[in-house]
Amino acid sequence: MTASEATVASGHFPVPPMVRAEGVSKSFGSNEVLKGISLEVKRGEVLCLVGPSGSGKSTFLRCINHLEVVSAGRLSVDGELIGYREANGKLYELRPREAARQRRDIGMVFQRFNLFPHMTAMQNVMEAPLRVKGESKALAEQKASDLLDRVGLADRQDYFPAHLSGGQQQRVAIARALAMEPKLMLFDEPTSALDPELVGEVLDVMKGLAADGMTMIVVTHEMGFAREVADSLVFMDAGVVVETGDPAEVLANPQHQRTRAFFSKVL
Repeated sequence: MTASEATVASGHFPVPPMVRAEGVSKSFGSNEVLKGISLEVKRGEVLCLVGPSGSGKSTFLRCINHLEVVSAGRLSVDGELIGYREANGKLYELRPREAARQRRDIGMVFQRFNLFPHMTAMQNVMEAPLRVKGESKALAEQKASDLLDRVGLADRQDYFPAHLSGGQQQRVAIARALAMEPKLMLFDEPTSALDPELVGEVLDVMKGLAADGMTMIVVTHEMGFAREVADSLVFMDAGVVVETGDPAEVLANPQHQRTRAFFSKVL
């Protein structure tokens, strides 16, 4: 009996990584933004993506939930191919409705908060569970209340976005993403649009999520957060992974000249 047959026979199946990227490339016209990205993120891990502007970090994040269609390679989340189905060795792009179903399990928080301005914090968090998941109003309201409490905004439930600070709006955006009970959270520079004194309150919420075991991929310039919270750090430049490893080790002792040059300017 082979090792794989023994695994099947014992009823123990290898657990796939939460995210697996295999040779992911993305081009916009003649501009190749991603050039064969391969990496894995295990369940419960936090991976931080760092690098200069234009290196492809945000594009890679958007490919993970099929907001951008990959030009080559494949992406899987929790063992499921994202954006495509495979038949007879060929990949076929999913219909929009099928892609949207996959996206329900992947929460995303953007640089800009993208809250509905005409809705209160509570209504913003309730909207997707009501409309997409068909939850009852009572259940959606209870979950939204609990989530707003979790991100430190129990006293701001009835406030409209215009009456919230940037940090508070971003925390509402995090609660809104969590309301769909995602298995994976993607953060695209969630603090870059905030005043410096508001950054900490958002990072504290993210640290709490990490401590609770949420699998997270974070595009960030906050190196202190990466050092403290991330399980792995990936440095990207010009559409390729230049260096990856333990955050403390990569930050203290980068092996590549390009990585050293970047950190000399940001640390």
